Amino acid sequence: MTSVIASTPFSVLDRSRTREGHPAPEALRDTVRLARELEELGYHRLWVSEHHGVPGVAGSAPTVLAAAVAGATRTIRVGTGGVMLPNHQPLVVAEQFGVLESLFPGRIDMGLGRSVGFTDGVRRALGRGKDDAEDFAAQLQELLGWFRGTSPTRVHARPAEGLTVPPFVLAMGEGAAIAARAGLPMVIGDLRNREKTQRGIDHYRTHFRPSPWAREPYVVISGTIAVAATPEEARRLLMPEAWSMAYSRTHGTFPPLPPAERVDELRMTDKERGFYESGLTGHIAGTEEQVAHELETVLKETGADEVLVTTSTYDREALLDSYRRLAGIVRS
Repeated sequence: MTSVIASTPFSVLDRSRTREGHPAPEALRDTVRLARELEELGYHRLWVSEHHGVPGVAGSAPTVLAAAVAGATRTIRVGTGGVMLPNHQPLVVAEQFGVLESLFPGRIDMGLGRSVGFTDGVRRALGRGKDDAEDFAAQLQELLGWFRGTSPTRVHARPAEGLTVPPFVLAMGEGAAIAARAGLPMVIGDLRNREKTQRGIDHYRTHFRPSPWAREPYVVISGTIAVAATPEEARRLLMPEAWSMAYSRTHGTFPPLPPAERVDELRMTDKERGFYESGLTGHIAGTEEQVAHELETVLKETGADEVLVTTSTYDREALLDSYRRLAGIVRS
């Protein structure tokens, strides 16, 4: 509908969210199926995520899942949003992405985050602590060094050395500053807190240092976008995730997504209701016309180079319909 939307690449992060009454393996197969459908719709990338010990997320091994997605598709770029670098040795991460790039040349992205496990128990199982995230900048440089062959050791990362796998930094917390210093593309969100997001983008652009990986700043904004025939239907797409987030805030565990009909019938405490209603606000949701207008505003305000859609819901067919409608907006 507008030149700024039509000239912006749109991509998708699918977290392989589990749904009530459906086993976790089904969520992984759904991600692979969705990748094929998004490829047909013209989306630029499909990324997968890393979560450990979370009942509501099946995606625990992103490079393994990325291989399955890449093997099932032909043209769409495939990557991670992201591999949580504090959980892994940089050499192993380089080797994994080197294998992916060797198998699927020119299609692999390396999205990297700095989060550690969701709970103390998960962090102990991973052999990590909360403070390990503070080493992210050094781990990032070590990882990039394996690709460029600049490691101070006599070890070589095979087959990663000499390959180019585009790295992206997920700008959580200090991530924007780290991305700027390293001269890497940045993924930032969410769209619900636009003032904070804009501050991160401004800092990144101001302090960006060109690198062999990126000569200019590259900003990917991420967030939930739901498109439906009516505003009410778009809101129903948001309800399962809003409730799961509210439940996690009040019970300490992130559950599988319930159908919107069951959310309607829930008796929530005042605290749960507050988190739930908050979880429904601030997203880009509505009809094609409403979403196009909101996207145009956001893209003009942020100057973002790309949009990464992170929508999750119980009804996979309704989710696919939302992606179809969004693709129609982009093509208009």
